[in-house]
Amino acid sequence: MTDYRWTRLSTADATSWAALVNHLADVDGTEEYLAAEDLREELESTSLDPAEDTWAVWDGEQVVAFGLAHCSSNLSHEGQVRTFVEGGVHADHRGRGLGTELMDRLEIRARDRAAAMHPEQPGYLSAGGQTEGSSARALLFERGYTVARYFNALTRELREAPEPPAVEGVTLRSPVPADETPVHSSHDVAFRDHWGSAPTSEESWRERWTSRSNRHDVSTLAVDDRSGEVLAYVLCGQWVDRELYVNLVGTVPAARGRGLAAACLARTIALAIETGSYDLIDLDVDSSSPTGATRLYERLGFRLKRTTAAMRRDLQGFPES
Repeated sequence: MTDYRWTRLSTADATSWAALVNHLADVDGTEEYLAAEDLREELESTSLDPAEDTWAVWDGEQVVAFGLAHCSSNLSHEGQVRTFVEGGVHADHRGRGLGTELMDRLEIRARDRAAAMHPEQPGYLSAGGQTEGSSARALLFERGYTVARYFNALTRELREAPEPPAVEGVTLRSPVPADETPVHSSHDVAFRDHWGSAPTSEESWRERWTSRSNRHDVSTLAVDDRSGEVLAYVLCGQWVDRELYVNLVGTVPAARGRGLAAACLARTIALAIETGSYDLIDLDVDSSSPTGATRLYERLGFRLKRTTAAMRRDLQGFPES
């Protein structure tokens, strides 16, 4: 451990950090590729204090491990504090205790942030368990985490557009800047019954809405012709060349069963094909989604790529820092 140098992450580290993140996307099979610009944007988020919530482990001039700890500003719909830890270790530097040391620091930081932001409230630590048999999942099991949910990564080639379902009383269109607040309101209503969700703060939504990765030109809203309410939405982004990613799909409960999400997604697929800029469209979906979303995507031509796990453990029980 004494051969490594530990620092906090800063925007100046983004290029080396991105090299590690993209190495992990390859060796761990997550395909979660990010550019240095995306990571700089993450460090500038109002939900993260890089000087307290991040770590970088250096071998010479190379970042070989990193970690981040987050705490949500809002309680979940079940009244729990949501904290998140994430990170990774370069494949050539595994087995040397870096992952364990990172998790020790991340968990205590997450616990301390939760206590400061939401005193006396119950909560949990959440971490990505990757695929079955991964080193990340093994480490988390050792630390008392259990699989809380499975998520399916789906993909579809962008060759032929699906036949759009007929919908009445709505207009399908792409988002414009003035839609930021209406879509935020609809999203909080649409996800109220989704596992692990919480109301999104205005600051977090603003950052999400204005992110450099967004592709609003191929995103779709279903807007009620009478009230002007956003009833359903498909919001997309891009991190990989020629691949479109669906960040969010939602329908407010009162409008479910009308095929609005399918109509929005069919329009987005058609737009993406029309641009000629994309070969694939990808998304991740809760395998136990209350809206039956996996079946919806299969009908639109998506196929399963892999299944990953979301893992949790209680925040209580950590030693005092």
